Amino acid sequence: MNARALLIGTGLAASSAFAGGENFDKMAAGTPAGWTATQTGDGKAHWAVEKDESAPSKPNVLKQSGEAKYPVCIKDDTKLKDGFVSVKFKPVAGKEDQAGGVVWRCKDADNYSIARANALEDNVTIYHTIGGRRVAFKNADTKVEPGVWHALRVDFRGSQFTVTFDGKKVIDASDDSFKDAGKVGVWTKTDSVTLFDDFNFGTK
Repeated sequence: MNARALLIGTGLAASSAFAGGENFDKMAAGTPAGWTATQTGDGKAHWAVEKDESAPSKPNVLKQSGEAKYPVCIKDDTKLKDGFVSVKFKPVAGKEDQAGGVVWRCKDADNYSIARANALEDNVTIYHTIGGRRVAFKNADTKVEPGVWHALRVDFRGSQFTVTFDGKKVIDASDDSFKDAGKVGVWTKTDSVTLFDDFNFGTK
């Protein structure tokens, strides 16, 4: 291998970080293509791409309007061990909950890590869900306005996680329940009607 080829190869190796995203604007209305629209536990989630005039990037959003224990929508073509996942979400309605969240290192609909914000509780919480059972391990009180678009991001490396809400770091946490690469996605709870837009993920 000559020196030039070696330099090119080294540069490619050094720039192995990647980023991906979905703003749902090129998708047809209805079930999101390339996603597993499902739930953890009982009930019936309803995930659909719809037009919404309030969308941060118009015209479409991903909307959850069903009722299930934990509605979850998983992006099929993702596999991240260390990196980040972020989304903009708007809690619209819900008597029991008005939540929006992201999942990472997801094995399936019953096994994943999750961070979520809840407008009825005014807090952000990080959990793991194992075998369909959700366990909280760190929480931060912060105002989560209903009917307003918010930004939620998790950076994860090894067993360390950092949660950022509306541009402010709110949680540093550690958990080694899921060590391997997995999928990323979005999440709500019970009767939350929640809109999602500008979903992004990647490595650093």
